[in-house]
Amino acid sequence: MLYWFYRHAGINLFQYITLRASVAFLLAFIFTVWLMPKFIAWAKSRKASQPIFELAPSGHKTKNDTPTMGGLVFITATLLSTIICTKLNNIYVIGAILTLVIFAFIGLKDDFAKITVGKNNGGLKPSQKLFLQCVGSLIIGAVLFWGSGLTTEFYIPFYKRPLFDLYFFSLLFWMFVLISSSNAVNLTDGLDGLATVPSILSLLTLGIFVYVCGNANFSEYLLLPKVMGTGEVLIVVTSLIGSLVGFLWYNCHPAQVFMGDSGSLSTGAFIGYTAIISKNEFLLIITGFVFVMETLSVILQVGSFKARKKRVFLMAPIHHHFEIKGWTENKIIVRFWIIALLSNLIALTALKIR
Repeated sequence: MLYWFYRHAGINLFQYITLRASVAFLLAFIFTVWLMPKFIAWAKSRKASQPIFELAPSGHKTKNDTPTMGGLVFITATLLSTIICTKLNNIYVIGAILTLVIFAFIGLKDDFAKITVGKNNGGLKPSQKLFLQCVGSLIIGAVLFWGSGLTTEFYIPFYKRPLFDLYFFSLLFWMFVLISSSNAVNLTDGLDGLATVPSILSLLTLGIFVYVCGNANFSEYLLLPKVMGTGEVLIVVTSLIGSLVGFLWYNCHPAQVFMGDSGSLSTGAFIGYTAIISKNEFLLIITGFVFVMETLSVILQVGSFKARKKRVFLMAPIHHHFEIKGWTENKIIVRFWIIALLSNLIALTALKIR
């Protein structure tokens, strides 16, 4: 919509991606801060709260009546801001919107199932969730593979040339990235604000790469892969960052609302999407180090128990391990935020060190 003012009203300011990205951030933040109290009041009246798992640390019992599905609000705010500020004929923007909508829908189904099941803390079966994620990521991967000019070459951080070309295997690889990133953020979302700030930091880092890769001059100077058209996705990135900052206002400890699977699955998938279109899939290990750490703790815990009948951690994901060891919730959250900040600063050095 703002770009229309440039094309048809001659307002040159609106041709610049950076300006529209700034406006998108502010709009998404305002939408979220305005809508969230209304949603919280509605959710409380409908008792739309996620039951706390019986084996969860004792301190979590006080959160049993906290409303969930807050992701529905900040994803809606992100989409509204995106529609207002982007060029909607850009294939990468279309892919970004599809990613947010599809994975938010999957998460919403899971959230509703948990609310309906109630005290049993149900939700979609893991096989059902994985099937829906596979279908959703296949659709997004197909849009990128056949609908865009995205290269299928595989890059690694700190090296300027592609290692090899994945060809048709890139579709499977992109599906893996989307599903893994989506579930990693979902696993991390266990404490107030724990997943929110690392998501903001990852999006900020990857948003810079998306913008640089979409700019012919910057990408050539920094020896990054040139992917023309991706720069417009920066506006979607800043929209989501703005809405997450607005969400954090209500999600910081003690949380008034949880993002739920509708928020965590869609945010995680979108982080994966930005890594794919900027050819930084491998950099996700660094930008999303907190998410990787949480996911590995679950894999190690389950694998060790099945193989040796012994646990590696007191409880997984690892943030629960520290809770049981006696760390306060705020201490765990802030320390994980610090780890996320440091890992993203390291990731940003890949802009220049190649």
